[in-house]
Amino acid sequence: MSRTTLTQFKKKALQNSEVQKEYDLLKPEYAIKKKLIAMRKEAGLTQEKLAELMGTKKSNISRLESFKSNISPRLDTLMNYAKATGHELKVDFV
Repeated sequence: MSRTTLTQFKKKALQNSEVQKEYDLLKPEYAIKKKLIAMRKEAGLTQEKLAELMGTKKSNISRLESFKSNISPRLDTLMNYAKATGHELKVDFV
């Protein structure tokens, strides 16, 4: 008997409307964190180097990028992150 894969588990779990609702609520947060990590990697920076450029500690960068963290970053932190990775922060409401 084969083990259930993550994809199979997710597909089955999302059939539950409550799970789907919670999953959908987390999508924006996960998208931002994935974008931050992609920006840092595209800039060729480690968390240590990015922290140095931002004048902070590596642990703060790690927490900012962590999917387990419940901390909401300040706007100026996101602006500094963007600048250090060669980007500009743009906030938009749709």
